[in-house]
Amino acid sequence: MALRNIVKIGDDVLRKVCRTQLTFDDKLKQTLDDMAETMYKADGVGLAAPQIGILRRFCIVDVGDGLLELINPVIIEKSGSQKGNEGCLSIPNRYEEVVRPMTVTVKAQDRDGNNITVTAEGLKARAICHETDHLNGILFTDRI
Repeated sequence: MALRNIVKIGDDVLRKVCRTQLTFDDKLKQTLDDMAETMYKADGVGLAAPQIGILRRFCIVDVGDGLLELINPVIIEKSGSQKGNEGCLSIPNRYEEVVRPMTVTVKAQDRDGNNITVTAEGLKARAICHETDHLNGILFTDRI
């Protein structure tokens, strides 16, 4: 595994819509492993591919209950509402209150290309929304 550089605000890559991830190979698995190491080292709870300069639709989330890898995620259901502080590894030292759904259900693929469906609540739902926003060129500051 290797630490990756985290792209910071001002870099155009953070504002681009990512392309579908079509291959599920060793390169993807290595990238996901690198992303996890990078996220944990930076004390984050999520990281999306564009944050390390890759314009592909995948992200990771870990709010303390284990690593979740989401390739080509699509949020298919949202319910409730929560308001809370958010930050971003690409926007250091800035935290703002953002309204997000309390519960989300997301369809995605795992690192082997298997279809998965995940329902999450609270902080995990917030993190999934935040990271999937990155895949569409949206930053949490756009949601304030």
